[in-house]
Amino acid sequence: MINRNALLMLSSAAFLTLSHTAIAGQLPKNIEEMRVSKAGQTMPQVVNRYQAINETLEVKLQQANDELSVTEMAAQQGHRLWQQAVRDVQSGHDDDRSLYWSRLGMRNTLKQDRAGFNIADWQREILVSAVEKSSRGFSDIEFDPNTHINILVTGFDPFFLDRNIGQSNPSGLAALALDGYRFNVNGKMAQIETVMIPVRFGDFDNGIIESLLTPFYRNNSLDMLFTISMGRDNFDIERFPGRNRSADAPDNLNVLTGATHRNPKAPLFNGGTSNDGKLNGPEFVQFSLPVELMQAVKGRWTVNDNHQIRTMSRGQFSAKSLTELQNEVSVEGSGGGYLSNEISYRSILLRDQFNLNLPVGHIHTPRVKGYDAQVEADIVEQIKAMIAAAATSL
Repeated sequence: MINRNALLMLSSAAFLTLSHTAIAGQLPKNIEEMRVSKAGQTMPQVVNRYQAINETLEVKLQQANDELSVTEMAAQQGHRLWQQAVRDVQSGHDDDRSLYWSRLGMRNTLKQDRAGFNIADWQREILVSAVEKSSRGFSDIEFDPNTHINILVTGFDPFFLDRNIGQSNPSGLAALALDGYRFNVNGKMAQIETVMIPVRFGDFDNGIIESLLTPFYRNNSLDMLFTISMGRDNFDIERFPGRNRSADAPDNLNVLTGATHRNPKAPLFNGGTSNDGKLNGPEFVQFSLPVELMQAVKGRWTVNDNHQIRTMSRGQFSAKSLTELQNEVSVEGSGGGYLSNEISYRSILLRDQFNLNLPVGHIHTPRVKGYDAQVEADIVEQIKAMIAAAATSL
């Protein structure tokens, strides 16, 4: 359900901060959005799968005559895209990529197509934000009041697309496959709700994970949280996420943080700068998932309880406890030094700040080169079984 009051508040807030911007015809595309053209030439059947939704958006934008109605419309079309992608995957179309590329196509439409009224730059930015949030499932998290076990799962967009424009992400496929999934656990009904997370440092620095999780943590309305991303050769459950970034790798906007193994950097928080607003917390935190139950699931891949971390003074080693890491400076957590480690760190840190006894942790899936429908379907099935096994501990 799209909240009209929330959209009005969003529009008003943006007006107060951005109303000085001159009215203009278009907004420039960013690096991520500029890849759509190449992707469309390389794999048109993937990129254009939901073209009808974007065409509807274009027509409705041209017909719009006021700010609030066009913002509602953009959010509704984004929500429609999310729901269609979920339906497709759950009907056997094992591909996460069309959602990603269609979202970017919708962003391009909202940035550059003609509107039915004299639209300002700040208004276009609001429309892009509305599509961005709703097409990631953020507006679609709704647990049935009759469920006994509420499980939230996050997946990621495809990434490293300049290396392979056709890259998929099995964690994103898992999010689409599991959204709304219900199953029985020892006579209790469990339900999974999911969202898709962008591979962009800026979104993390601006608090996207904290904004997502705070309402659930505050209300103590979750029973289990799994963050998922694509990783190594097998499944890894990451025991000791670290605070710092250290991966010398770009995000989907080709942003580099400057962090390396020799120069790890703390993430920012709520739009802070490199001089202030750093994310405060211990160098390492620890997952709380029932890893033994998850490892007992029989599947195509081994499930590892990964203790490997890297610190400034000791390099890489297998840590036995948080106590052992108290005086260390984190370089890599068990999940590495990129956003997959960071989403786990942030979700556990925030959980601890709310003083909750909640199973939270990160699953790294086996790596997939490009796209492989059968391999990714098998990955999703093993994830589903691992989550079901973990839920028996509740």
